[in-house]
Amino acid sequence: MAHHDLSESAYDRRRLRQWSRGEARTAGLDRRAMLRLLAAAGATAPLVGAAAGSAAAAPGAGPTAPTAPVAPATATATAPGIVKPLPPELFTVRGTNAETVFSSLRGTGVLTPADRFFVRNHTVTPRIDAAGWELTVWGSGLAGGPVRFSYDELRALPASTVTAFVECAGNGRSFYATQQGQQVGGTAWTLGAIGVARWRGVRLGEVLRRAGVTRGAVDVLPRGLDDEVVSAGVNLGRVRRPLPLAKALDDVLLAYEMNGEPLPPDHGHPVRLIVPGWVGISSVKWLGDIEVSDEPLYSPWNTDMYRLFGPEHPPEGSAPLTRQTLKSAFELDRDAALPARRPVLLTGRSWSGAAPVREVEISTDGGAHWRRARLHDAPRPGSWVRWSAGWVPRTPGPAVLLARATDRAGRTQPDVSVHNTQGYLFDAVVRHPVTVV
Repeated sequence: MAHHDLSESAYDRRRLRQWSRGEARTAGLDRRAMLRLLAAAGATAPLVGAAAGSAAAAPGAGPTAPTAPVAPATATATAPGIVKPLPPELFTVRGTNAETVFSSLRGTGVLTPADRFFVRNHTVTPRIDAAGWELTVWGSGLAGGPVRFSYDELRALPASTVTAFVECAGNGRSFYATQQGQQVGGTAWTLGAIGVARWRGVRLGEVLRRAGVTRGAVDVLPRGLDDEVVSAGVNLGRVRRPLPLAKALDDVLLAYEMNGEPLPPDHGHPVRLIVPGWVGISSVKWLGDIEVSDEPLYSPWNTDMYRLFGPEHPPEGSAPLTRQTLKSAFELDRDAALPARRPVLLTGRSWSGAAPVREVEISTDGGAHWRRARLHDAPRPGSWVRWSAGWVPRTPGPAVLLARATDRAGRTQPDVSVHNTQGYLFDAVVRHPVTVV
């Protein structure tokens, strides 16, 4: 893991220098438009309930696959463009997105059931027929012309399985405002913009080798088949975010199954990318094509979005975000009522994008005293650990529960998260209020 972190850090620094000097291609968007968006990204905006983008009518450039209109919403689905039901005991609807109610994970095991896996949509969920779908791999980083894979051809290749979380980079964003009193922009997630699944598919490296990737290739740009995104009056095109070739050839998966079943529509059917440990935007859903380039590539999703801006960061912004951060959450409703003088079993989960979680501590008195929680899972890269701790509340009234994790890279959750204007990578210990009755 340390070797990966070093190579990713070097890649990030190099990309930041290239972007600052204008040495990279912006993959379908005029650089002046990109700079206008970049200026907007550095400004602080209030939290919003919806995604930044909206669907555009114009078709996107590059290969596509046949799609059909989104099915009518069910009685409990209240988010535009999401296919699956969203009962309030499982989800909090946030614009075009649906956040998992974290307490609904209690008793579900390590894997998050598809019916309560969070949904992050930039536009709407497309309905794609796997029989007519194909993946096109193309670009200057290939030895020959475009290579196409049908769904059946992809499934016939050697399969791999990985258990990994997908987590939005803005998970926990709302706590910048509610806990630290700092204004940020973006969807007001609490801690439910994460899910862990067992993904089955084909290694991206296997597909790239069959497509004829060359030694001169440097960037791999997957692109989704959802609608084009419009932000600040600029058509950004379809969701796409480049990966360094080293990461693409390492542990990235072209997944077609989730927890032993074909991918549901909201989670990328028929094929999506899974990039273990990295921010969720890297795991592009509804893949349609992958560009392999012999020159650096940029997109709005690693220039004006998914970078860190603010007083604690460089004037031009940080390098593009890669690794996720460290978090803990109780499987308990906020402001829950707990009985006084009776045993309570507190449960929760902790995770880190850098390394497996090593230990978890909890406090039931607002941080005055800490003790270790019992871990129920062997710590593994890319997944979370479930934990529990007993407590007998003594005094009726308000109380604050805290949980903090330490991972094997030596990181421990801090008391305060470093502010950035878009509210990414919140990693501070979250204050969880309850009432003892």
